[in-house]
Parts: sequence; C-alpha cells; structure tokens
Amino acid sequence: MELQLQPLNLPSDQERAFIIAGPCSAETEEQVMTTAKQLAGKGCHIFRAGIWKPRTKPGGFEGHGELALPWMERVKEETGMLTATEVATPEHVELALKHGIDILWIGARTTANPFAVQALADALQGSDATVLVKNPVNPDLELWIGALLRINGAGIQKLGAIHRGFSSYEKKLYRNDPMWQIAIELKRRLPQLPIVCDPSHISGRRDLIASLCQEAMDLGLDGLMVESHCNPEEAWSDASQQVTPEVLDFIVSRLVFRDTKGQADKLKDYRHEIDALDDELIELLAKRMKVSRNIGQYKKEMGLTVVQTRRYSEILDKRGAQGSLLGIGRECIKSIFENIHEESVRQQMEIFNK
Repeated sequence: MELQLQPLNLPSDQERAFIIAGPCSAETEEQVMTTAKQLAGKGCHIFRAGIWKPRTKPGGFEGHGELALPWMERVKEETGMLTATEVATPEHVELALKHGIDILWIGARTTANPFAVQALADALQGSDATVLVKNPVNPDLELWIGALLRINGAGIQKLGAIHRGFSSYEKKLYRNDPMWQIAIELKRRLPQLPIVCDPSHISGRRDLIASLCQEAMDLGLDGLMVESHCNPEEAWSDASQQVTPEVLDFIVSRLVFRDTKGQADKLKDYRHEIDALDDELIELLAKRMKVSRNIGQYKKEMGLTVVQTRRYSEILDKRGAQGSLLGIGRECIKSIFENIHEESVRQQMEIFNK
C-alpha cells in the first residue's frame, strides 16, 4: 500500500514539530482575533478554529458556519498565520477553500463513515489543499487508512493524520483512550505519512495536555494540535480541555525532542508499544477480576465453595494448549494463570467474609 505524498512544508514552532493551535470554536470575531494575536505573539504559525461544530447532542453551540470564515481571513491578513478548520460536507470544503483556509481536517465521526469521506474526496478533487484525517471514533486502523486512501485517491498529496484517541464506554483517566499502539502501527505501515497528536481531545482536561504532548514527541509524531483560547473558562465548547496561549507557550517550551533515528529510536518505539499493550493487559485483568467477584457473590448466595478444582484444571489445560499454539511456553502460561487464580480466590474470599 502506497500513498502519493508531497511534504506538508508547514512552519515549525520547534526543531522537529509543528504546532496547530487555536480555540475549539470560532465564537466571536473578537475572541478569534484576540486568541490569534496572542498565539502569533508566542511564535505559533498555524491557527485552528471550529467553524462548523456539530455536537454529540443537539442544543449546544454548533458554530457560526460561513459567517465566521471572514474572521479566519482576517487572522491571515493581520498575523500571517496559516489557518485550519474541520470540514464535514462538500459544502464545507467549497466554502473553506473559497475563503482561503490553508489546512482542512476531517473529524473522527466523519472518518468513521466511508460514504462521507468519499463525498469529501470528490469535493476536494482538483484542489491543492492540505488535508489532515483524524482517526475514527472507534479503534479501527483499517477504517483510518481507508479514509486516507480515499482522500489521496482524489489527488490530495499534502496529506497527514491526526491521532485524537478512541472513545470508550468506560470511565478512564483520559476522555479518549490514547491506544498509542494504533498510531505506532499506522506509522509503521505508512512511514512517509506525517502524524499529528491532538492531546486536547485525548485528555479532555487541560492538566493532562503537557504530558501527552511530551509522550507524542517521544513517540516521534510530527506535530501537535492543541486547543487554545484567550479565556478558556468562558469557552462556548470544550472549555475544560483548552489552555491559554501563555500556558501553551510554556508547554511547548518545555518539550524535549529526542533523536528519532537509529537503533535507540527503534527500541523506544518497541518499548512504547509494550507499555501500551501492558496497559491493555491490566485493564483486561481488572475486567476479569470484576467477573470473578460476581461469581464469588453468586457462589456465596448458592452455598457453593470458593475453589472449584475441576474448573481450575480446565483453565490451566486449555490456556496452556492455547499458549503453545501461539508460541508461548506452557510453563509460562501455567504460572500466569496460577497467579490470576490466586488473586481471584483472594477477592472471592473477601466477599465470603463480609
């Protein structure tokens, strides 16, 4: 699989990364210009703002649409910054290009719909736009790659991806699960494709943005898209995940850029992948223990014993054979499931002793 790409040639705020920053939504002309001028004053070269803002549920602020596009033109004229916004329909594409928007991005909900992506690709045909494609809402790498291929197939060669994490039903530290291993796999399969990290949507909280920015740089991603507002507390959308231009400047100034070449970098990538998989293992173990506690409660109510030896033997035999087929030693699997069983018994005994 090959993409026909040209370099993005976006201005970098740091030695190895470009920063796209600006408010979640273009709320008023004053808010847009104040934020843009503050960001430009901190050395930011690319301004983002949501012109169209379809919300998860109706009733919230959904953007001013075409009315706000002249504000973006004014940003370019008065600050010299490039401008970027999300497009979700062919009409959005037409209007954004008409008003000189430099970078268009496709949102996660749109990426999840191949029909919508193809409609955007058709609208982009023949243009020289720079397009960034966010990962789909759910962790589906093939769907993400498919969207990139559709846009590239329309002749868009200044193309990149945005990693914004994946929705999860369960309540976790981050608003969206980073699942870095998917971004790493995208980078492995399409090494020439620039990947931008969106820590604002991953975190959902401004206090987590700095660490996510550094993690993205440690993984060798190419840039950051951070939501920045002149008065975040008063933002009309996603207030909790926006930072002031001053705070963003502090975050960027503290970033450490590591060597992205050679064996050390490859080892670092593998270790990040291991860390991501270990995170998944811990979460799966926690889910398993929850089921074990439910079983313990049922055993207590039914007057059953905690340890069911026949079931335990079945697990060891079955998982040992499964591990062997997958290249994992039987003794390793036996040791792992002995420890899992021991913890399950401990947690069930707590229920019995209540």
